[in-house]
Amino acid sequence: MKSLLQQLIATSRKQEQDAAAARQAELDSPTTSDNRRDFLKKTALGGMALGGFLFAPIEDTVAQSTSKVNRASSPSDLKITDLRYALTNVMNGTAIIRIDTNQGISGLGEVRDAGDPRYALMLKSRLLGKNPCNVEMLFKMIKQFGAHGRQAGGVCGVEMALWDLCGKAYNVPAWQLLGGRYRDSVRLYADTPEADSPERQQELIRYRVKEQGYTWLKMDLSIGELKDVDGALVNAEFWGGALSQWRGDYMSYANTKHPFTQVQITEKGLEHLAGLVEHVRSMVGYEMPISTDHYGHFDVNNSIRLGKAMEKYRLAWFEDMVPWQYTDQWRQITDALETPTLTGEDIFAKEGFKELVENRAVDIIHPDLASSGGLLETKRIADYAEENGIAMAMHQAGTPVSFMANVHCAAATQNFLALEHHSVDLPWWENLVKTTDGRPLITKGFANVPLTAPGLGIELNEDVVKQHLHPKDKTFFAPTKDWDELRSHDRQWS
Repeated sequence: MKSLLQQLIATSRKQEQDAAAARQAELDSPTTSDNRRDFLKKTALGGMALGGFLFAPIEDTVAQSTSKVNRASSPSDLKITDLRYALTNVMNGTAIIRIDTNQGISGLGEVRDAGDPRYALMLKSRLLGKNPCNVEMLFKMIKQFGAHGRQAGGVCGVEMALWDLCGKAYNVPAWQLLGGRYRDSVRLYADTPEADSPERQQELIRYRVKEQGYTWLKMDLSIGELKDVDGALVNAEFWGGALSQWRGDYMSYANTKHPFTQVQITEKGLEHLAGLVEHVRSMVGYEMPISTDHYGHFDVNNSIRLGKAMEKYRLAWFEDMVPWQYTDQWRQITDALETPTLTGEDIFAKEGFKELVENRAVDIIHPDLASSGGLLETKRIADYAEENGIAMAMHQAGTPVSFMANVHCAAATQNFLALEHHSVDLPWWENLVKTTDGRPLITKGFANVPLTAPGLGIELNEDVVKQHLHPKDKTFFAPTKDWDELRSHDRQWS
């Protein structure tokens, strides 16, 4: 017993000496912030020297020397000190944000793909000095600055980073903070873009299924596929053409809501689109779910005609056939078709989903966590849908940061089906981050849930991120002092 005690004392003294030397080195470093220096001084004054247990009972000595307390964080004393960003070239511009604290730990979040990082920067002055572990309170404080689509990107990115920080502070995965997990891996569906030829489309599908091991695909079933098919569309050329779904001024179909274009698909067009689906079905069989998206801008009647023409192929869902705001039109489409319907990637917060859910207007909700409110709000949306007998799939088209935020939310949600992976063809995408527990990010079409790694379970691979910054903004987490000052009174009532 004496020999064991002496060994423990020697080990404890060595650990204490090493910790004291490391703390002093950090205190002496000119790069150490004042907040971090104050924290280190407090821990030095408040900590109990392990050598003080020399004459203590053996149980106390063992307990102290084997303690797993996270000495890098004192959660109740955490304060937000900074918010910075790096704009990656994922999806032609996706910003990763980093929230720093007075204790040297940081949290990662993401502004939704193609969203302006200033949506997050404008929130900085409202967060400085606050405890990041009060996630719900801070979300309620900044929620008013979120809106549908990319305009929610700042609020959602901050919420992701707060959960990452909170998990690191308490040394638990984010899913644990959401109430626990239902699954150890998260099924992914691989987005498969339109190709220039049937041969190229076949190669994209083969790569996903045979090489990558995905068990669920999504393909575009767009009127863009009909641009070179004579007699496939009616009224497609007016106002700049219906085929430019995303780019154009407000005199183009690209910025006209679907029901207002009077574009129609002819029988010849329906037969051509059916042939595309049949080709994919012949490649992957009927065991694999196939979802469809990006049809073009046309009305409810053509949505139903297209849906009925595709029903024999047993598709997993029709996505965003009309804008999500039209609850009655969605209910009309859903009632007319056997194939499940789905929408929601641009909806912000639970309130935005309630009408669709309560009216059973769709069969599946489809939030994008980077627009829907972040981890906790998306779980609340999913739980509300579950209470009403509606499943949830998740849209995701960003970097591995928002990807992992989605993975934690999906793990904590019972009615979850599958999560989108939009960057299957980017060989460097997974290398933007390193997992903190050594697990692969993705294995054979499934994301691996971090079972022990705290927070989101990732760190940035900074060298790779720097290689893939957006050409228009090469700054890498540069100072953002211009956003430190609060210049408005934000409360929305008198």
